[in-house]
Amino acid sequence: MIRLLFLSLIPIIISCKKETTNHFDLAITNAQVIHLETGKVEHQNIFISNGIIKAVEAVGSSNFKADSTIDASGKYLLPGFWDNHIHLRGGDTLIANNKNFLKLFIANGITTVRDAGGDLTHSVMEWKNKIASEELTGPTIFTAGPKIDGPKATWAGSLEVETEEAVVQALDSLEALNVDFVKIYDSRISPKNYLKAIEEAKKRGFTVSGHMPFTVTLDETINAGMDGIEHLYYIMKGSAGNELEVTKKMNNGEMGFWNAMPALLDAYSDSTAQATFNKLKENDVFVVPTLHIGKTLSYLDEVDHTKDKYLNYMGQGIIKTYQGRIRSALNSSEEARENRKKT
Repeated sequence: MIRLLFLSLIPIIISCKKETTNHFDLAITNAQVIHLETGKVEHQNIFISNGIIKAVEAVGSSNFKADSTIDASGKYLLPGFWDNHIHLRGGDTLIANNKNFLKLFIANGITTVRDAGGDLTHSVMEWKNKIASEELTGPTIFTAGPKIDGPKATWAGSLEVETEEAVVQALDSLEALNVDFVKIYDSRISPKNYLKAIEEAKKRGFTVSGHMPFTVTLDETINAGMDGIEHLYYIMKGSAGNELEVTKKMNNGEMGFWNAMPALLDAYSDSTAQATFNKLKENDVFVVPTLHIGKTLSYLDEVDHTKDKYLNYMGQGIIKTYQGRIRSALNSSEEARENRKKT
């Protein structure tokens, strides 16, 4: 009887000791993982297969095998950063300079970018696909392709629309290019075509982002279906008590963009701003503030960037393009400079 009982317990004991061993392509072990939502730092292993994180576990909590292992002892790990507003552009002579930026993003921990419109669409699409297939080192790219704007657009490569038919044709073109979202610019586009472009793009299932002409209100933009607002100028306009008055003056040619900015700033209203923020939230409209580049451009007349260490990593073609920005800042009137810094 005792012998039979002992024998019957053997399989139970063996089964209790047998633990599952999971297999992964890559294990990153002993990392100090920074959890951005909570601020906690935990000693953990990260397991990856087919390019996807399959598990994040406390060190020693499970058995595993991996084809490759990286010992991250003494190092910290956190999710890759996104740069939500970049431009890959400058024409054929700057293709190589732009391509060089791709590995620089990775070197700085930026693993995803939003290309918010440019004139290198075919090259960007090629890079996007090669990065996805691991033939090229760079961040995951979401691109708008060429921007939609009005006639005589500010930026080269823009799709210039002057009629509703031209809006449809522009979106046909973007659809054929298989862009990830639609970007609308505000330098020359009419209020009517601006709103039409948003509505038509949404019908086609596109995510739509962009600037907003001061000739329309923020409410009109949201109601048309806009998904994202680039830069904070337009949110400031929707937070001012005189938005309708400024919009009317802009449409009548009584006021220009840079004259409108201080007028809107002086009429900022907490209650109006809160109503605007609530409406943005209720309609799932996201805002990309671009605060760093805004500050950099506003102080080009004061800050000397000729010795920036980052210049060592940029092609001369890219550096040359900013000489125009610097000249413009230095040649602006004192009033214009001050208004830029205030806003």
